Amino acid sequence: MSAIATVAVVALALLHVYILILEMFLWTGPRARAAFGTTEEFAAATKAMAANQGLYNGFLAAGLLWGAFASDPVGFQVRVFFLACVAVAGLYGAATASRKILFVQTVPALAVFALVLLAR
Repeated sequence: MSAIATVAVVALALLHVYILILEMFLWTGPRARAAFGTTEEFAAATKAMAANQGLYNGFLAAGLLWGAFASDPVGFQVRVFFLACVAVAGLYGAATASRKILFVQTVPALAVFALVLLAR
């Protein structure tokens, strides 16, 4: 895999680590509430649900990092699988929660997916 594709996969993984932090640890704080457009009351009421979502983002990040550093052909297969997971999760989130998720999650995943395929 090319260095550019590796950096892109790692960057996407780090984005999901950041989302994990927002959802699991900072959900009721001002930064997360601004990022997700929630009120103090809503954040307090949905703290456990957000932590669960954060954990899933951590799994996506772990898979992306695994794929970035694993030897091919396994590394390539893992990258493709987890990039597809990120893209599908983003599509579902955009359809059910906020269209903003399409641009924060799906578009970057598809761009990185293209880089990974071009580097093949």
